[in-house]
Amino acid sequence: MASGLLLGGAVAALVTAVVPAHNPSGGFVDPPPDKIVINVATVNGSGCPAGTAAVAVSEDNTAFTVTYSDYLAQVGGNSDPTAFRKNCQLNLIVHVPQGFTYAIASADYRGFASLQAGASGVQRASYYFQGSSQTAFKTHTFPGAYNDNWQATDTTDWAQLVWAPCGVQRNFNINTEVRVNAGTSSPSKVSFMTMDSTDGDISTVYHMAWKECPGK
Repeated sequence: MASGLLLGGAVAALVTAVVPAHNPSGGFVDPPPDKIVINVATVNGSGCPAGTAAVAVSEDNTAFTVTYSDYLAQVGGNSDPTAFRKNCQLNLIVHVPQGFTYAIASADYRGFASLQAGASGVQRASYYFQGSSQTAFKTHTFPGAYNDNWQATDTTDWAQLVWAPCGVQRNFNINTEVRVNAGTSSPSKVSFMTMDSTDGDISTVYHMAWKECPGK
């Protein structure tokens, strides 16, 4: 994917849920009426070779979607010894309407896994703003035998949301990882796990929470 690729607009069909417009503590507000725009600064990692990851913003500004087309980890059989783990780091420039800030309230991950008995698959992700400490990875494990679509959701309590600094541009980083462990499965049998979009409906959705900046 070219650096600085501009993506946005009508992708509501990819988004299946939204962040609540308000919270009992008064923190959430309705999404800003102006559109947000996301520029992809960099995309790096074995799970997202150039041109295989895309970002789009929902029409109502409550979510954005990352779609992959070559994010696959596997072990066993004739698999490359380094293929057991794939990762991707997205560095995003999020242009937010003036007077608002945002946080990532939840993230939905989807893919497909074919895991032999005794094997296991792991999906992990972390999120942080440029210049801040990286958050701990949130991990989801899928034991074999397993042969089906998978889904995992990371959620953050309102009080623990990390908000983008007001009035300062800070790139947003998303680190993801898919790993397959052979465990006690037969070395001759292949186990794999994907996070991709080969059938058009497997993607990662990040749901956004909004609040007004002080002085707005």
